[in-house]
Amino acid sequence: MITIRPLVLDDAGPLAALRVASRAYLEPWEPDRGEAAYTVEGLRESIEAAFARTEAGTGVAHAIEEDGRVVGQIFHNSIIVGPYFRSCSIGYWVAQSEAGRGIASAAVDLAKRFAFNDLGLARVQAETLLDNHASQKVLQRNGFEPIGVAPAFLKIAGKWQDHLLFQALNPEMD
Repeated sequence: MITIRPLVLDDAGPLAALRVASRAYLEPWEPDRGEAAYTVEGLRESIEAAFARTEAGTGVAHAIEEDGRVVGQIFHNSIIVGPYFRSCSIGYWVAQSEAGRGIASAAVDLAKRFAFNDLGLARVQAETLLDNHASQKVLQRNGFEPIGVAPAFLKIAGKWQDHLLFQALNPEMD
């Protein structure tokens, strides 16, 4: 069973091990976070930064678990809750050893529900590199629709790259 739960400091070890084992698989799709992204200490610092974003109301980071075993992460970033705009962006990764088994799709579904039901958001956005067809399929399976291309949106794998933007709207919002 796939679940998501808020990160805890004890997740640093399992996450570091997954990231080391999946480094070559993940690097083409992620910003370069340096060696710290592959160490227990670096992951602890990242989790502490996530706690600060949660406290500020601008982000929430979750562990993705399969039957209680950590297999990746999913993030609600750039959370904005106002009277006229309620939105966030999600990002996620799953260990290479777990890819292609529906884990990312299940986690995105749970994250979308969390955004709509727990955070009260009207919209969830996600961005993928133009050639990240696997991630695009995950989003489309979860009701995300492409809404356009953002030129030079994020610096991925050392260069500013265009991204395809997707969104899902909360059907319960008036």
